[in-house]
Amino acid sequence: MSMNSVNTNIGSQVALQSLNRTSDQLSVVQKRISTGFRVADAKDDGGAFAVAQSVRADVSGLTAANEQLGGTKGVLETTFAALGKVSESMVKVRETLTRLADGTINDSQRAQYEAQYTALRTQMENFISDATYNGRTLLSTDTAAGGGDITAVRNESGGTFTVAAIDGAGSLLVATAPADAAAAQTALADGGDFETVESAVADALNQFGSDSNYIDSQIRYNKDKVDAMEGGLGALVDADLAKESAKLQSLQIRQQLGTQAMSIANQSPQTLLSLFR
Repeated sequence: MSMNSVNTNIGSQVALQSLNRTSDQLSVVQKRISTGFRVADAKDDGGAFAVAQSVRADVSGLTAANEQLGGTKGVLETTFAALGKVSESMVKVRETLTRLADGTINDSQRAQYEAQYTALRTQMENFISDATYNGRTLLSTDTAAGGGDITAVRNESGGTFTVAAIDGAGSLLVATAPADAAAAQTALADGGDFETVESAVADALNQFGSDSNYIDSQIRYNKDKVDAMEGGLGALVDADLAKESAKLQSLQIRQQLGTQAMSIANQSPQTLLSLFR
């Protein structure tokens, strides 16, 4: 085909095609630099974008699970505070019971010790009833009053963990003041009321301690898992900005050269005019 034509400029067409390809590549690089993502939407890479969205959903689920576990941890911490005070009160209860078990004290002294015992029992009762966090308590099995087992979501798949509640008023509270020395001695004896309550308090501390440790471990694991998932997500969709910066400069130079090539190619038909002078 003759190149001496004003109707068809092959050089200009080739230069235009090259310039268009360079412009398209430049647009891609500029998008990556402006968003920071190699895959910013489904048009960039449909498969990778679908995987990325799934991972993002899992990360959001884990974050939400940790927030919910934080609420359960708050209930447990409140429970521990109450049990700690109950345990401290039990030390004083034993001291007072020991005095009440002494048959040599007179009626006036007995009345004073009974008043101390009753005051300690009331304190324990208040500690148990006040052990609430956001309207929930683990020291009551009455669901109408905010008690009962707490089932918390522990991961992004909806897996759960249950913290069992106990009847604090029924198992963690000593009986009313003994009527005489013999009753006090019975309360202090092996298998008596004091030993039973003391054992129940220890069991409750152990149970809720294990639950708290589990929740702490689950929260730490979820955080580590989120970090790992975000690292994988970054490797999948993040742009290498250093590489893209170098590519941007290269494409900008190619664009300038392509523009000059277009200008030269468009001037070629002008030379044909000299043939007619």
